[in-house]
Amino acid sequence: MTGNAVSMVLASISFVLTVIWGGPLIRILRRLEIGDSIRIEAPDRHITKVGTPTMGGVMFILPVFLVTILLNAVPLIGLSGVGRSILVPLAAMLGFALLGGVDDWRKLSQRQLGEGMRARTKFLLQIILAAATAYALRDVLNVPHLLLPGLNIEFDLGFWFFPIAIFIIVGSANAVNFTDGLDGLAGLIAATAFAAFGGIALLQGQSFLAQFCFTLVGALFGFLWFNVFPAQLIMGDTGAMALGATLGVVALMTGHWILLPLIAIIPVSEILSVILQVTFFRYTGGRRILKMSPIHLHFELSGWSETQIVLRFWLIGLLFAMVGVAMAVV
Repeated sequence: MTGNAVSMVLASISFVLTVIWGGPLIRILRRLEIGDSIRIEAPDRHITKVGTPTMGGVMFILPVFLVTILLNAVPLIGLSGVGRSILVPLAAMLGFALLGGVDDWRKLSQRQLGEGMRARTKFLLQIILAAATAYALRDVLNVPHLLLPGLNIEFDLGFWFFPIAIFIIVGSANAVNFTDGLDGLAGLIAATAFAAFGGIALLQGQSFLAQFCFTLVGALFGFLWFNVFPAQLIMGDTGAMALGATLGVVALMTGHWILLPLIAIIPVSEILSVILQVTFFRYTGGRRILKMSPIHLHFELSGWSETQIVLRFWLIGLLFAMVGVAMAVV
């Protein structure tokens, strides 16, 4: 089969696996009383989400892990090296999922406040994981440092690849995490971005990277089966940080990471809205730019329904992802 066909088959397999085990997982999470807590300052209608099972990222991470490992079983035992590159984004996904899981668990132990790990501690651990990933990308996989749209030239960034890669991975992890606030929003946006970079990888001939991307897209669709409004579970930091970090790694592996702010326009807008809101608040003595940040909460307080925000944000994300793919193949 061609790379396109294999990618679609893998997406279908991961979708089916996720849907099949999604129901039992939700029942297990409910039995263990792993229910979400809500930020004190969140909009009032978010109170209805209290108790919704969280740490739902496990639902799509496990199928992606199983499918990827099985697909690469032969390369892993040394008969071929063609699929080893997928171990890096897979390891990043698992590493950030573990970190997010610890954060979710801390929130569960402080349900009234809804607070997890200290921000400084979590940020430091993110940097450590991102630094290890950056090293693997540059010195083990030798990924292209930078490809610019319209130019068939690879730019060697030298040492600067490390801080740039760390910034992209950590920034992407937190951007998707901020996006995860409404039912189905982070899953839809992430699936669209992974499909875009999967398409770019196919056009570059990186078939294994494309297959990994579409395996993740299929699993996310399976997750969305249970996560669309009204959500039966929430991905939590376990899923959101893992998705964001993996998206940053995939963008770096294609060399077209400069297109990430375009293809992931919604997560970028979400994290920028938080930065601008906090900065403006501190330097103006308490004044605000938005009614609440991240920006999806601003629109929610402005009267938009949850489904309106999700669908409109997804349409914007889809449009910019299409533009990003088009620019990558110019």
